Amino acid sequence: MGRAKEIIVKVIPSKIANQFVKKWHYSGKVAANSQLHFGAFLDGSLHGVMSYGPSLDKRKIQILVKDTGWNEFLELNRMAFDDYLPKNSESRCISISIKLLKKNAPHIKWIVSFSDGAQCGDGTIYRASGFLLTGIKKNDQMWKAPNGEVFSRASLTGPKAKIEQKKALQICDKLGAKGANMRDTGKASMEIYKNAGFKPIPGYQIRYIYFIDKSKKQDLNVPILPFSTIDKMGAGMYKGEKIPISERNKSA
Repeated sequence: MGRAKEIIVKVIPSKIANQFVKKWHYSGKVAANSQLHFGAFLDGSLHGVMSYGPSLDKRKIQILVKDTGWNEFLELNRMAFDDYLPKNSESRCISISIKLLKKNAPHIKWIVSFSDGAQCGDGTIYRASGFLLTGIKKNDQMWKAPNGEVFSRASLTGPKAKIEQKKALQICDKLGAKGANMRDTGKASMEIYKNAGFKPIPGYQIRYIYFIDKSKKQDLNVPILPFSTIDKMGAGMYKGEKIPISERNKSA
């Protein structure tokens, strides 16, 4: 484990966390639904952030595990680390953040997170941290605008993502997309963006679940998939490159 043992993980203010995420996360964006932020410190400086919060569409996620209360699960919706931390740091930091959740928020039974296999990676850190693979599907959540900017489907259509929608609709306006000025419904339709030339990014979205309360594992309503399924579906990705897990293992 080496120097990874020296890392200190603690709760930090959202302002500090968001500044770090904007600089180091591959998307350059924060998650609007993040509410709890853990910072990873080494040698007195911040080198990593893990942001937790409710899922944007809680009803769809809640039913993944039977008899889950409305506030009994969280989503790890942003994770960003710089290049300073030593090997194995990410999985250690996640482990410590989960232990802190278990101690200070015992009502949280499980955690869900998603790997963006269309732009970033297939979840190496999650697998190393004891998460279970519970879903792989072709990407329909990350959309690229004609100007190259990327938006999540939830931010394009959800009523709580006003800032992202404003930016996206401005792009639509400039392109003269049909219906781009229709903003009176409280949310935007995907048709507006499709008319403007927004397209889903080729690739996969990969879902992982971690059970803090191990007894809840028996209530999982979806199958646990072997990690080899990622390669079988051609969903392997590492640092934005389409590289199967099997090939990475050979290199290692």
